Amino acid sequence: MRVWNTFLPVVAAFSSVLVAARAGAEALLPELPVLGAPVADGIALQTPYTALAREVVFLDNLLLWIIVPITIFVTALLVWVIVFHNRRANPEPARFTHNTPLEVAWTVVPALILVFIAIFTFPALRHQQIMPEADVTIKVTGLQWYWDYEYVDHGVQFSQFMLEREELADYGYSDDLYLLATDTAMVVPVGRNIVLQVTAADVIHAWAIPAFGVKQDGIPGRLAELWFNAEEEGIYFGQCSELCGINHAYMPITVKVVSEADYVAWLERQGADLATAPAWMEQAVQLAAAD
Repeated sequence: MRVWNTFLPVVAAFSSVLVAARAGAEALLPELPVLGAPVADGIALQTPYTALAREVVFLDNLLLWIIVPITIFVTALLVWVIVFHNRRANPEPARFTHNTPLEVAWTVVPALILVFIAIFTFPALRHQQIMPEADVTIKVTGLQWYWDYEYVDHGVQFSQFMLEREELADYGYSDDLYLLATDTAMVVPVGRNIVLQVTAADVIHAWAIPAFGVKQDGIPGRLAELWFNAEEEGIYFGQCSELCGINHAYMPITVKVVSEADYVAWLERQGADLATAPAWMEQAVQLAAAD
């Protein structure tokens, strides 16, 4: 107990220094607006900030326009049957068992509706599942209950933990972002193809950012992929979307989309080796060196 009491102030001081260092590193990034986050009393999908997300929103609206008339039609049929074909209104039930035109209709019409939906769905699925050439490749590993990130081309690796309510101000977040904001952020350049290799180290997790229209399960022993290309600089939040244990609700995701120059500067602060930077980064590396 005496030993613990002796080292307790040292541990507390070290933790305070670590928090301050992380907050300082985040402060070196430009001030960014929060673009991808849930809103109070919201019932719609988040505003899309990638081509993939716009396709998801379009399909959601398309299905809504299809399912509403179908629901109204089926409900009207049920009401018609209840009112006009109950025992009191129709004491002598009909004895027929088949109606060929009706049976053909209720087979063909749903099939045509499904074909119509498929015409728009399959291209969107193909767009999501075929990976483009990566400008940035990041390996994401889900653990109970935090995320590990590895920028495989630059040797940068860090973990991402949820901020407690009293820590939000230290990292520049408002109180309404509690349960969303994290101590570190996955930083990516705007307008570039980001390919994520998603896996897990213990149980199944799922990496998801609604504003990007992406969600991918991370399964232990397997490596899955997703991609996105963010169109605006800002802060985007997501959460683990696969039930992964008692603290599943406390496993958020933070992504900061910045300019190419700010991205390169961030990599340098993380100690990344940019000697073999890809061609698209060369100009940004030069600008960061000039600054």
